[in-house]
Amino acid sequence: MSRRTRIASFGGAGLLVIAGTVCVAVIGGGTGQILALVLIGLGFVAATSLAFLEVGLSEDRERAQERVQAAKPPKRRLTRDRPRLDRMRGRPRRLG
Repeated sequence: MSRRTRIASFGGAGLLVIAGTVCVAVIGGGTGQILALVLIGLGFVAATSLAFLEVGLSEDRERAQERVQAAKPPKRRLTRDRPRLDRMRGRPRRLG
């Protein structure tokens, strides 16, 4: 989802909430209240749905990055900090 699409969709949800509050003030009686309830409810449902969509998309991007990292061969270190101590099965390490 691009930045422009994200702003437009969250903005549309916000406009629904604002339109609902304006309807309460402008349109009197039960009609204004019902219209406001519907518009505000749709705005909040849309905003919640978009928030869950964003979480899902970020998890998908993270999984894709993990797959790319897993597909790369591991980097081998060319130098060792300490020499390895030889060890034989069933015998303790020789430290000297």
